[in-house]
Amino acid sequence: MMVFKWLLKIFDYRPKTSSAGQFFTFLLRTVFFAAMSILSLIGFDGGAQAQNRPSTCLAIAQTLPNVIYASASSREVFKPAAIIKTKGLANHEVRITFAGHSTYIIESEKGVTIATDFSGYSGVEMPRVVTMNRAHSSHFTDYPDPKIKHVLRGWNPDGGPASHYLTVDDVLIRNVTTDILTGGLHMVNGNSIFIFEVAGLCIGHLGHLHHALNEEHYAKIGRLDVVMVPIDGAMTLSLGGMSEIMKRLRSSIILPMHARGWATPADFINMLGADFESNYLKSRSFVVSLFDLPKRPTVIVPAGLSYRGFEE
Repeated sequence: MMVFKWLLKIFDYRPKTSSAGQFFTFLLRTVFFAAMSILSLIGFDGGAQAQNRPSTCLAIAQTLPNVIYASASSREVFKPAAIIKTKGLANHEVRITFAGHSTYIIESEKGVTIATDFSGYSGVEMPRVVTMNRAHSSHFTDYPDPKIKHVLRGWNPDGGPASHYLTVDDVLIRNVTTDILTGGLHMVNGNSIFIFEVAGLCIGHLGHLHHALNEEHYAKIGRLDVVMVPIDGAMTLSLGGMSEIMKRLRSSIILPMHARGWATPADFINMLGADFESNYLKSRSFVVSLFDLPKRPTVIVPAGLSYRGFEE
């Protein structure tokens, strides 16, 4: 515990905007991630680790706000030759694949496969973990395959907020609840934002988000390096509202989803303004790591992001 407090003291450092300051901050964050990983391994047995592994994303957000860690441009990171790797991942890498609608597949080096907003099909043989939200039937299923080891619903069937905090091999998964607002319906804690902490990265899926986030939401979410955001602009929060959330989060990689035809990725990118870059991939899949995040917040549009015949 004393080592953990010492590490947090180190992270009281506030970097300058110079490249040297950014590099030093990046180095500190890498050391912090490694130390936290070692502490979690030596401090807990298998059962306790799954229950008590600390969130590095929350700790980093509290100690290093408003910092983007990177050394490459998005064009250098997402080169066509580097988008898909057919062999296994290195321990600092994560593969992300757009499966359709609001479903992204997240794969870790230890073989954990996660399907977000799972409605029964994900394009992979059998994900180990699925997350679901219930705003519409295209975001959940009542009949998940019993072979799926972890079915995480964004709502609590027994009432009250859903609460998930578990470790699956090298991935920590937790949630932050939001409300469903549809017409006159207001369902408190009806949906969830899911956060996946893997390979030093903080990856968030906003789900079928209907409203702006408040300070409590941001505090519970922590830092997000990669965020998956609905961009329909009608069934979920407006494009203006989503862009404000993106400007607050300042995630390095922004992955659009839920393109329902009312708004396009270009509309969303234009709404974000000149501080954000964009990159249209020729593939549905790419590999990313903490060491090659883009310098500036970048909207990455995967191939296949389409609805009713529309595709950019």
